[in-house]
Amino acid sequence: MKFLCLFVAFVITLNAHAQPAKKPLKNGTITPVTKFKPPVVKTFLGRNEKEATVTVDEANQLVNLPLKITDDKNNVYTISSYQFMYKKKSVVENEETGRKETVFGITAGLFKSTPLPKVWQDNISGGIQKGEELFFFDVIVNDKLNRKFFAPNIKIIVK
Repeated sequence: MKFLCLFVAFVITLNAHAQPAKKPLKNGTITPVTKFKPPVVKTFLGRNEKEATVTVDEANQLVNLPLKITDDKNNVYTISSYQFMYKKKSVVENEETGRKETVFGITAGLFKSTPLPKVWQDNISGGIQKGEELFFFDVIVNDKLNRKFFAPNIKIIVK
């Protein structure tokens, strides 16, 4: 009985890992895929790009602004999605020493439209402190032919 159970389990495992048979194309030819070289683009938040250091007041305004992706000819690209991370500073009391310590927490999300949703804007703006960061990454954009490609990340550091 043990042998039969092991044999059945073995056969099921083999079937689960078996690769499906490859189907030939209808006319038997392979269609080449055209290579796509994405354009060189820049990511802007306000007038900032790449890594920028801003004041608290500027950061509070930037949270409400949309990301903008452009190329060297000022063509604007549509954003498909992006991730946003907010590195927030907090002060906690160390239970062992009784001293106050600065710690950072991270809040992040995946978004499909810009600017950030109103609830995110409301929760972040007005409470930004020195040392915090706003980071937009994995920015995916579409060109006019709806081909997707990555745009550069942008990090805002609050001084």
